[in-house]
Amino acid sequence: MTAQAQRFREFRMPDVGEGLTEAEILKWYVAVGDTVHDGQVICEVETAKAAVELPIPYDGVVSEIRFDEGTTVDVGTPIIVVDAGGDGAAEAPAEVAAAPAAAPAAEPAPAAGEEPKRQAVLVGYGVAPSSTTRRPRKQAAPATSAPAEQAPAAAAPVAPAIPAPAAPAAPTGLNGHGAGTATAGERPLAKPPVRKLAKDLGIDLATVVPTGPNGVVTREDVRAAAEPTAQQPEPAAQPVAGQVPAVAAAPAWSAAEREIRTPIKGVRKATAQAMVASAFTAPHVTEFVTLDITRSMKLVQELKTDPAFAGLKVSPLLLVAKALLVAIRRNPAVNSAWDEANQEIVQKSYVNLGIAAATPRGLIVPNVKDAQDKTLPELAAALGELVATAREGKTSPAAMQGGTVTITNVGVFGVDTGTPILNPGESAILAFGAVKLQPWVHKGKVKARQVTTLALSFDHRLVDGELGSKVLADIAAILEQPKRLLTWA
Repeated sequence: MTAQAQRFREFRMPDVGEGLTEAEILKWYVAVGDTVHDGQVICEVETAKAAVELPIPYDGVVSEIRFDEGTTVDVGTPIIVVDAGGDGAAEAPAEVAAAPAAAPAAEPAPAAGEEPKRQAVLVGYGVAPSSTTRRPRKQAAPATSAPAEQAPAAAAPVAPAIPAPAAPAAPTGLNGHGAGTATAGERPLAKPPVRKLAKDLGIDLATVVPTGPNGVVTREDVRAAAEPTAQQPEPAAQPVAGQVPAVAAAPAWSAAEREIRTPIKGVRKATAQAMVASAFTAPHVTEFVTLDITRSMKLVQELKTDPAFAGLKVSPLLLVAKALLVAIRRNPAVNSAWDEANQEIVQKSYVNLGIAAATPRGLIVPNVKDAQDKTLPELAAALGELVATAREGKTSPAAMQGGTVTITNVGVFGVDTGTPILNPGESAILAFGAVKLQPWVHKGKVKARQVTTLALSFDHRLVDGELGSKVLADIAAILEQPKRLLTWA
């Protein structure tokens, strides 16, 4: 018994950030029965900072996956069980599944609890002890190692065996797909908000047919199950002599047809909290300047054909970033931070240049470390890699920490400019607007020139109006006459 328990190792949700308490499982890359090896990526999870791929530190065969995709799991909770090999492999999966049911009050440390030396799964990150205990999910023993795809087929013959309550049974096909698929003794898979919605609407989740991934009941399933009930006409009262029958009210629109609700979690939740904290902590000031960027746009076209930039993406953003770095070198006090705890202003000799990136998971701001030391081709390569990684959702938490100033390129959306909010802990953020062909006075004549608008927001505790104006004026001067990149650098 002990030898078999030691063969089965639990991999626990690690703390992939700094003090994070939970993460959502976005995608599983393995299934029950798959062979895994030490260092293999088994799943992708999303924390409040980024999406991260998790490698497993064991060799063996996957015997159990504890949570479905889309489930939020506390740090330190076992998420997968691996059979590391040995004798008695046939009996082990049943024992692993039965362990939580046999002793729900305490975890006696079978599985991974006896292998504590290999819990660090990412360089620099370890498993933090969880402050909460999740109640083990009840599962039928035969379905422990069955793939998720077999659940509907296995549920069909079991459904008639569900004991009916004393009250009238719920009608079949509540959400238009037939009877529910939850087997006897198995709790339907659903997130807490969905369970609350079902409770508020008086819907038994066991009678709802799930349409979410891996058999998860969604909000739409619950609302669809409740809609026929709400639209069923009440028994008509017997008409009274001389009384005009009441006209039936038109059916109301369902909430699912009028509103779309998205849970606030992960990166989007963290970003919202950070923006609120920044907006109401740092006194923001924003200044604007409109300039002729024609010469810089011509330089961009020339650099695209330069052999030094072969294979690199050259865009106007590259010159804007370089102009900001030169302006910071000329006005180093702008590159500072406010230390509230020690009541100090911390001026930094390095520039970690952040680039705001819109991703499907929300706004993130990864930064180029020590950008002030990079040549123009090196900066182009760093920016290209940063943006590509962000779009793929692979930005690491470390890449988003330690920023000093940020650029947000609102021009790619055709927007002239805006009043950007500071990234928390930073002193300034530059908004780069759209470049448009406009009439402009050039050498005493009105000509069509390429024009853009820059907006610089800064923390007025650190940067006064004079300093902020000098920085913005320097950026504009460089972009109007890009040769200043050489004379001022």
